[in-house]
Amino acid sequence: MTLFHLLAISLALAVDAFAVALAAGIRMKRIGPRTMLRLSWHFGFFQAGMAGLGWSFGLGLRDFLQPWDHWLAFGLLWLVGINMIRSGLQGEEGMEEGVDPTRGMTLVLLSVATSIDALAVGFSLSVMEISATLPLLVIGLVAFFMTGLGMFWGYRMAKSFGVGVWAEVLGGLVLMGIGIRIVLEHTEWRFF
Repeated sequence: MTLFHLLAISLALAVDAFAVALAAGIRMKRIGPRTMLRLSWHFGFFQAGMAGLGWSFGLGLRDFLQPWDHWLAFGLLWLVGINMIRSGLQGEEGMEEGVDPTRGMTLVLLSVATSIDALAVGFSLSVMEISATLPLLVIGLVAFFMTGLGMFWGYRMAKSFGVGVWAEVLGGLVLMGIGIRIVLEHTEWRFF
């Protein structure tokens, strides 16, 4: 596997992390280096960790998880998305106390949901008998940087365009849309 292929795979895996981080940045009232580092670290760690888990389990677990991994990602993203929408519809007071996507179970759920595809990549690396060290490092670093970039851009968009109270609703809808996209990519449901 060439470095170009590895970067392409890593970028493809990081798209979900970028989109979720964009939604998180939109809904946050304030972000700082700690907030960005916390989300970036977790997304990068989970991307690399899930790829490593997939690599270590090889084909044995693949047959078990593959039929429903997209539904797991869908459910986790919808759960967080619905909570964000509910919090956003409560108004400014709700946003003040709303779900912080960079803390607690929300952070864990988002980290798992955005890294499930990395499990399949890890399986593939195992099947192709490729050493996992460099791929896992690149996958984690690319997810780390794409997450930080997404969060920063989302925050800037919210401030520039005055999304305000509806930021959480928009962020929740984005997460739910990502969940739908994941299911459509992994099933036979096609609308056009």
